[in-house]
Amino acid sequence: MELHQIKVYLNSSDSQNRLKALTELRKYDAEDAIPLLLQARNDPEFIVRSFVAMGLGRKQSDEAFECLLQMLTGDRDYNVRAEAANSIALYGERSIAPLMTSFERDDHWLVRRSILAAMAEMTAPDALYQICQIGLLDEDLTVRDAAIESMSLLAGSHREADALESLLSFVSADSWRTRYAVARALKSFNAPSAKSALSYLSRDTDHRVVGAALESLVPQEG
Repeated sequence: MELHQIKVYLNSSDSQNRLKALTELRKYDAEDAIPLLLQARNDPEFIVRSFVAMGLGRKQSDEAFECLLQMLTGDRDYNVRAEAANSIALYGERSIAPLMTSFERDDHWLVRRSILAAMAEMTAPDALYQICQIGLLDEDLTVRDAAIESMSLLAGSHREADALESLLSFVSADSWRTRYAVARALKSFNAPSAKSALSYLSRDTDHRVVGAALESLVPQEG
């Protein structure tokens, strides 16, 4: 689709046409695509705004980054905020501070899980540890368990001992899902306390936790 056609489609009353236009922008370089993406950032349909956020992660510029920050903190739809978090993470180190701030202020489970997943892809152990600590206190079990799983990535870093201490505090959690997540996360740690916790979990009342603990106790090859 030519650029002039894309512009027409972006102004269509049919959201499917607007989505098609945004998809076509993937074929263009940032110089051509970003102004048109920015034009659609306040679209009334959340799915269109989500596509804009996605596009601004692929086509990068300072202006695109600023727009993503505004979407992350100000969009009324959590799907858009989550997509903005994913795209902001693609900007590398400068994305860490705003993602941490957003994790603290936005307690929607999808946004928080998106930020956890994004931070897990970076080499920023202090930042990951800090947001995991917040996530561990979340009332939503999916966020809490995602934080537990992310803690395993801190094994081998200078935050390893802190991460392990946090994980051990959840060995007797009420939810079997949380204990399951702990059993899986402890696989990454070689400390005696981790092995002792796994031995304890291997006698859990839930067979899924037992299975995860036994699997984690199996020595890793290589």
